[in-house]
Amino acid sequence: MPWVYMLRCADGSYYVGSTRDLELRVHQHNTPDLGAAFTRARRPVELVWSAETEHVGEAFTLEKQIQGWSRRKRQALIAGEYDELVAASRRRGGRARGG
Repeated sequence: MPWVYMLRCADGSYYVGSTRDLELRVHQHNTPDLGAAFTRARRPVELVWSAETEHVGEAFTLEKQIQGWSRRKRQALIAGEYDELVAASRRRGGRARGG
């Protein structure tokens, strides 16, 4: 099954990706000459969040969505703080998007 995942890098930054084999992909991110260029310079990395999806397209779409999120919103997702996730989604003016 496809997965979307988030890694915490040694420098404290986050990397978001998607894969069909989560265990293998995390291993690749920590292996010389494998993984993404972003994580190669920031090892070791640690898996901090993941979600299984029904389809590859769904995992890729969610990956791209999370990549656009603020650090605060990513940290809320990692912590499972869904109220904070909603609060972090509000615009600077305090109004929710689309309303």
